Amino acid sequence: MDIVTNKKTKLILGVQHVLAMFGATVLVPFLTGMNPSLALLAAGLGTLIFHFCSKKIVPVFLGSSFAFIGAIQLVLKNEGIAHVKGGIISAGIVYMLMSLIILKFGVDKVKSFFPPIVTGPIIMVIGLRLSPTAIGMMGYANSTFDKKSLLISSIVIISMIIFSVLGKGFFRLVPILLSVIIGYIVSVFFGIVDFTPIVHAKWIGLSDLAMKDLKTMPVFNLKSILAIAPIALVVFIEHIGDITTNGAVVGKDFFKEPGVHRTMLGDGVATALAGVLGGPANTTYGENTGVLAVTKVYDPSILRIAAVYAIGLSLIGKFGAILQTIPVPVMGGVSIILFGMIASVGVRTLIDSQLDFGHSRNLMIAAVIFVFGIAVGDVVIASFLSVSGLTIAALLGITLNKVLPENI
Repeated sequence: MDIVTNKKTKLILGVQHVLAMFGATVLVPFLTGMNPSLALLAAGLGTLIFHFCSKKIVPVFLGSSFAFIGAIQLVLKNEGIAHVKGGIISAGIVYMLMSLIILKFGVDKVKSFFPPIVTGPIIMVIGLRLSPTAIGMMGYANSTFDKKSLLISSIVIISMIIFSVLGKGFFRLVPILLSVIIGYIVSVFFGIVDFTPIVHAKWIGLSDLAMKDLKTMPVFNLKSILAIAPIALVVFIEHIGDITTNGAVVGKDFFKEPGVHRTMLGDGVATALAGVLGGPANTTYGENTGVLAVTKVYDPSILRIAAVYAIGLSLIGKFGAILQTIPVPVMGGVSIILFGMIASVGVRTLIDSQLDFGHSRNLMIAAVIFVFGIAVGDVVIASFLSVSGLTIAALLGITLNKVLPENI
């Protein structure tokens, strides 16, 4: 069954898709310091844009991308939301340029620059670079843990493991959401939740903080652009993988119709819009593809219904305020698992490609990416420009892959 004709059934299935994407989509703004209501708004509007660009035939939901977390954190802390906006808009433009390149040269030619030996280690580096942030959110500082924070984070971690591994049905689909709820309740018991923002928040409409970020004009600073935009080149491979997986679940070849250049364009326009609004960069969500696989219902209109729900949730002021009161240790527990999972996805990429690490060429490429990607912070090139270790690692990996001969 790939089309649902009953409108009430569509509405219910739309709620399920919102639940699947919700935890990860709002987690990114929590970790970066951005506004969760604007993230939901950007995800909803971005999904509708994606469907328009892809002829309304690809059942995909767009949510906040984890790949940009480290760069957004850095730029937001040092430069502010205006510079983050400029960087995310620029990342959207990179997606659009990739769409044009794919249209002209074909996806296989472009993918040759990003084989598994490059993308696998880079994805691992993204997760590993974020691990100190997660540990810090658990209350670790000056070689000791804050006992209360450690206890709350540990309860969240154990909850996620139980729901993910032992849970069934609905519980297995939303382990992040359920773990955050449990962590929030425990935090209330320990008296570390400040309910003041909820009391003062509007029932309908964006909060004052969200409106402030929304009205801030983007600033296109070269340093901030280079910190954020190049990550789109890595996420390009994630996009290819997600569209491939989605097509395999649905039983259609979306590379042919509507074409991956169209899906990439949709991702780019959606990300640029997210930058304008003050939300994180968007990406296709595997969580929602998982819902498709479970329900066997592939009607794209259901994903558009979910997008409308996300927009509606973003405009409920009290709801946004509740999200902002979630304590840091709760999100620290979630982050431990999710950042580790990002690194694990990189490991899976290498395993699935069956790369031979007895081959010196593969060892050298991976070794260079790991050391530069993890150990190097930001390299100052000029007073107005610095480049992240992740960007340097990616460029070195791409170059070595092209320079070193494969058959030696």
